[in-house]
Amino acid sequence: METSVIDKLRSHASLDFHLRLAGIVDESVVDGPGVRLVVFAQGCPHHCPGCHNPHTWATDGGVSVAAEEIIERLRANLVLSGVTLSGGEPFAQASEFGRLAMAVKKMGFTVTTYTGYKWEHLVQSSYSGVHLLLDNTDILVDGPYVDNLREPGLKWRGSSNQRIIDVHRSLEAGSVVLL
Repeated sequence: METSVIDKLRSHASLDFHLRLAGIVDESVVDGPGVRLVVFAQGCPHHCPGCHNPHTWATDGGVSVAAEEIIERLRANLVLSGVTLSGGEPFAQASEFGRLAMAVKKMGFTVTTYTGYKWEHLVQSSYSGVHLLLDNTDILVDGPYVDNLREPGLKWRGSSNQRIIDVHRSLEAGSVVLL
């Protein structure tokens, strides 16, 4: 009898945890490369003026969703090339989103993460969950949304101050490498 993907993941890392989410979009082509499952974190400390997701700011809003449910949705959709973690602020739940990203990577998918924090802040963080999420992210879109720097034609970002970072090359280089 063949072992399911979920059983294989369970043997490497427990999927028995929940994330606080504002929602999930099953297919998006504007939140990273290819067709992506987008997971919106609930809770954001940044409160950027002009944010298009202000309903995600409250940490006690949204719903609790099992990580296993997200993995099942990913596994069931054959057109997906990866997962995008957006928000809210995924790094406000860094340990949980890091564990989710690790499971996604083990399935062979890519991970794109959006954050209002700057790369330089994240890599200097002493919180281990931050490094778990960074280590399991392929592309990081960093920086707060700045309404007066909004440019509708920008690829994968809302304002021109935000950077699209190749995480693995940046970690190797010890400085930001843009994608």
